[in-house]
Amino acid sequence: EILIGLVGSEMCIRDRVKTERKLSKMEKVYLTKLAPNCGCAAKVGPGTLAGVLCGLPKFQDPNLLVGTETSDDAAVYRISDELAMIQTLDFFTPVADDPYDFGQIAAANALSDVYAMGGEPKTALNIVAFPKDMDTAILGEILEGGADKVMEAGAVLAGGHTIQDDTPKYGLSVTGFVHPEKFWKNYGAQTGDRLILTKPLGTGIVNTAIKADMVSEEAREAALKSMKTLNRYARDVLKRHIVHACTDVTGFGLGGHGTEMADGSKKTLVIDAKALPILPDVEEYASMGLIPGGAYRNREFAAKSGYISTAELWREDLVFDPQTSGGLLAAVPADEAEEILLELSESALSCAMIGEVTDRENHALEIR
Repeated sequence: EILIGLVGSEMCIRDRVKTERKLSKMEKVYLTKLAPNCGCAAKVGPGTLAGVLCGLPKFQDPNLLVGTETSDDAAVYRISDELAMIQTLDFFTPVADDPYDFGQIAAANALSDVYAMGGEPKTALNIVAFPKDMDTAILGEILEGGADKVMEAGAVLAGGHTIQDDTPKYGLSVTGFVHPEKFWKNYGAQTGDRLILTKPLGTGIVNTAIKADMVSEEAREAALKSMKTLNRYARDVLKRHIVHACTDVTGFGLGGHGTEMADGSKKTLVIDAKALPILPDVEEYASMGLIPGGAYRNREFAAKSGYISTAELWREDLVFDPQTSGGLLAAVPADEAEEILLELSESALSCAMIGEVTDRENHALEIR
């Protein structure tokens, strides 16, 4: 087994330089070409997953504050009256051709689940699948990218596990801390709340364009920047305000995760499709039909709870586009929404107020 410690605290600048020299001598490897689905678009659909989970045993423990019942972002277990532990894991296939970028994105995506609960990441373990015949310098770059993001999060990378697999995969198991009475759930939204999204949408569509060799450099770079950005900074702003419900928008798309929030809160989410923050060139790609397969699974899942749409088709597709390392979707009191937006903007985050919460209709989502 390849040592996970390769990119731990012991890896010095000299090791980094040696790795760069080795990579510069290798034939270019396009990691995204090695997987049929990239990043969170490779996730099992929410409807399929729910069908599997409903048949599993139910675990009862008074200290398990969040389990599988509400499809929340992570588990929360109470340690004491002042401390609860958040546990999550996430891994996926390459979403970027550059190994270092892939490592950063996968780590940022895994850490996001802790931020979506309002928590602070503390420890992380690497999860790796790697082809036996691929140059291990590529693995070193992936792991270093992940290690750098864990370091940026202020957490500790403490080890991990690797297996051989024909398709590279990488992610983290993350443990975080939060107060047992102050964490956020993906339900609890109240009528009149405003919906705030802290990152632009369209990473699934852009990544589909990348695989088709039809992407612009502007769209590629904007997507990479967004996916590599930790949700730590949005969490920091939101923690200064009241948050009734929060989730991160990843593989189930805004529509899928929004449906879970609406159902759990027994409310309807009204989404203003024209207000959505969007990555460059997404309208063009979506209008050309460059829609990942996961978007159709997300749409089917939302349809079970009911949704209505009067939006343009490409905007509706965008709502269900599976995101990789997407932003936080927060339901906040109307009288705090503008101040939150201002503070997020001052933190250089691409955010927007994208809708509101209403009393429950006969559908979970309304897309206008």
